[in-house]
Amino acid sequence: MSFSFEQAKSIIDNGISQAQDYMSDPSKMDALLIQLEGKLKEIPVAGETLARVPLMVAMVKSYITKQYTEVSPKVIASMVSSFVYLVAPKDIIPDKMPLVGYVDDIGVLAGALKICEPELNAFAEWRDKQ
Repeated sequence: MSFSFEQAKSIIDNGISQAQDYMSDPSKMDALLIQLEGKLKEIPVAGETLARVPLMVAMVKSYITKQYTEVSPKVIASMVSSFVYLVAPKDIIPDKMPLVGYVDDIGVLAGALKICEPELNAFAEWRDKQ
């Protein structure tokens, strides 16, 4: 079973307005990030894709707290949209399906990383200088 970048981008784009709702409420954002952390613990090894998620979370938190604002709100919304999809109880491939159930989740994260990679790299450089 495969999951394309186009499918991931469509899911992310469809979740932008919900992501913006989370972004406007720091307590909702904190709750989402806690859910995300729990969800990531359930996903079997996914290599480089999941290794960059903590950096994405740090960037979102830094943006929400206005410590780092040198990024487009749409980039942040794309990341948050992928987080919302990841923690949603229903998705394209049910998570209950062993191993295969996480293909769409990993695909959405990979899509968000591809969309946001230059900004994520710039954030990593900024954070390293702090």
